[in-house]
Amino acid sequence: MTQLDIAGQDAATLEAAPTRYIGGVGIRFAYRRLGPAIGTPLVLLQHFSGNIDGWDPAVVNALATDRPVIAFDNVGVGRSTGKTPDNIAAMAKDAVDFIDLLGFSKVDLLGFSLGGCVAQQIAAEHERLVRKLILVGTAPKGGEEHLLAVLQQAFSQADAPDPRLPLFFTNSSASRSSGLAFLKRTKVRKSDRDTDNGSAVTDPQAKALITWCATPDPEHAILHAIRQPTLVVSGSHDTMLPANNAYAMSRELSNAQLVLYPDSGHGALFQHHETFVSHVRTFLDTQPAAA
Repeated sequence: MTQLDIAGQDAATLEAAPTRYIGGVGIRFAYRRLGPAIGTPLVLLQHFSGNIDGWDPAVVNALATDRPVIAFDNVGVGRSTGKTPDNIAAMAKDAVDFIDLLGFSKVDLLGFSLGGCVAQQIAAEHERLVRKLILVGTAPKGGEEHLLAVLQQAFSQADAPDPRLPLFFTNSSASRSSGLAFLKRTKVRKSDRDTDNGSAVTDPQAKALITWCATPDPEHAILHAIRQPTLVVSGSHDTMLPANNAYAMSRELSNAQLVLYPDSGHGALFQHHETFVSHVRTFLDTQPAAA
């Protein structure tokens, strides 16, 4: 399927859009396309363990009102075939292969958590492909992460209806209420839901994220190679990939804006979804200053 083929597709919501498939060399990618046919596509790169239905419809649908938005499963995740890689470089290559299959020559990237690491790798290696970059709740190479400790703590909370509640939100009543609303929104779709492939995905993804953060990059080679305008977003109380990562990235990137949301954890973009969408729209729609 080419870019011309998908151009005529009707706009849809994340909850109602059909899951589509496109094949590469030995790999079949699952994806959903929302929004208008024209404009620079916004490609979403998902968090550790997440699939298409892990995205918040309140974020995805709002962004898709005025631009094409592509949510997809990278190799081995959800309904995409193949074996999930255990390193960021391979995940980035697979994502670029998917973008190439759709026929896009220029995209914006929104990378959340693990997806933000993948987005950094893509932007650093493919300057002509990536127009603008949004990095949410993520870390630079050599950054700080507490993945295993935080996961263990979250899964030990037997009273939590979903581990994403303690992982993505704080213990305040406001944040917890937002978290419960987020979980409700992600469960609206009842048919043709994406699949959870368990440890076949989470084991290599955990290794990739931990290795990325454990690999020193004292010269900030990845960040310094990113010249595209970048929006860096974090929650003030992110326990998985702490907010000091966001500050470090914004300081080293050549053209970055930093947004820190209050009383929010790893899922700050879902807790403050209306504000986040407004910030993203403003960032993507602003024309870069002339050189």
